[in-house]
Amino acid sequence: MKFFTKSRYALRLMIELAQHPANENVPLKLISERQGISLKYLEQIIVLLMRAGLVRSERGSQGGYRLDVNADTCTAGDILRAIEGDLDPVECLKPSGSFCTRRGDCRAVTFWTGMRDTLKAYADSVTLQSLASDCIAGSVQQGVPAADPRKPASADGHDRRLAKRA
Repeated sequence: MKFFTKSRYALRLMIELAQHPANENVPLKLISERQGISLKYLEQIIVLLMRAGLVRSERGSQGGYRLDVNADTCTAGDILRAIEGDLDPVECLKPSGSFCTRRGDCRAVTFWTGMRDTLKAYADSVTLQSLASDCIAGSVQQGVPAADPRKPASADGHDRRLAKRA
């Protein structure tokens, strides 16, 4: 299964939100700048995440977006399903998808079922908190201070402190 760019960006957006305090609203523009993702594209993604109940918005001068779920219980699978709809690698496994007339005789269905089950198990085992922690730990392990999630990265998408050390 190939995941669309929208799914990759949704994971990055959710990791950004998880790196902020739970009661802090984050402007989408800040995430756009930090991640190097078009604001228009993030606006499309955020609607899907809100519809799934993963994110909430607040209007006003202190408005923005924040998680509407606990990062310890929200999984990569939850985020991917909010964007993709399901994680079935082929149409014939979808409960509401096209019915395959060969399903009863198909020798490949066990392979596709196993692939789906493995993918779902892994995606559902990785929490948003662990992804956010890995991002911070990865920077610290390399001897680079973790980026402040409230400050935008440079125009090329890298934290300015990283550029100074290089």
